Amino acid sequence: MNRHDIAADLESAANHIAEVSRADLQVMLRRAALMLRNVTGLVLEPSVQEPLSSVAEEMRLTSADLIRAIVSDWLVANAYLPVPHALDEDSTVEGNA
Repeated sequence: MNRHDIAADLESAANHIAEVSRADLQVMLRRAALMLRNVTGLVLEPSVQEPLSSVAEEMRLTSADLIRAIVSDWLVANAYLPVPHALDEDSTVEGNA
């Protein structure tokens, strides 16, 4: 059972609370508690998670911080976000352009 199924069951039970047995309600609440306890945020395929964890460790970042940096850089590179430090024609660059 996934999160959406559990959420739908809980909503249905809330809408028909008088008709739900105590045992059924206990089962639904325990499933919901288990799902909340095991939430990790973003679930990635193992083929992506393993290299991501390796790069994060190498860069001394958490996986969440690395994902934030990757997404932010991708959004800037694809013009969905403005470039944070734009250079103008009068800016000095220390030998690097």
